[in-house]
Amino acid sequence: MEQPDPRITVIVPAREEEATIAAVVADARRYAREVVVVDGESRDRTVEQARLALADVVCDDGLGKGAALRIGARHARGEVLVFMDADGSHDPADIPRLAAPILRGEAELVVGSRMLGGSDELHGTFDNFIRNTGSCLLAVLVNRRWHARLTDIENGFRAVRKQALLALGTRERGFLIEQEMVLKCLKAGYRVAEVASHEYERAAGCSKLPTRQGWRFVWHFTKEMLTR
Repeated sequence: MEQPDPRITVIVPAREEEATIAAVVADARRYAREVVVVDGESRDRTVEQARLALADVVCDDGLGKGAALRIGARHARGEVLVFMDADGSHDPADIPRLAAPILRGEAELVVGSRMLGGSDELHGTFDNFIRNTGSCLLAVLVNRRWHARLTDIENGFRAVRKQALLALGTRERGFLIEQEMVLKCLKAGYRVAEVASHEYERAAGCSKLPTRQGWRFVWHFTKEMLTR
């Protein structure tokens, strides 16, 4: 049986995910010695369930997902940080695969690609079609700009070398953090890789990111493309 890797810290931002957080933490602890749940002022039993599952729980500052990930990173002891969602849509078995290229010294950031591994969330509705199309278009533009070969720059399931992340100086507070992380890594000359990862339908609750906010991703992307 594989032992939890002390070099890996899994960081799980969560807000009102009491139905799934315990299972997510328990599964992540099979692969990482440390699991940090960053709670976003949950009014349900998310914090209690996370602690019962033996996660370290820290509170965010109420500014959004990006700010929460930075808080988790500062708290983490591992040299490789794996970010994953609290809703059960990511497969914890992929944690070692995400971390492996970083531990081998081959990359600073590794994104779990839904385009390579498939997704239960990006198909079947008009909103999902818009999200999928937008994500693919942004990846194409990134590849042309930086001569990369990426298929998914938006997925929150990813691993990053802690020191590289801290050096990036990310500033986005909300869901734009994933996009910002990829673009700033490429600008800094860091190596960005992908591994196939299947995204499952969220096990409970509802998405915290409405499709109508898509214009923010386009605006941020355009701004980053035009600056060094």
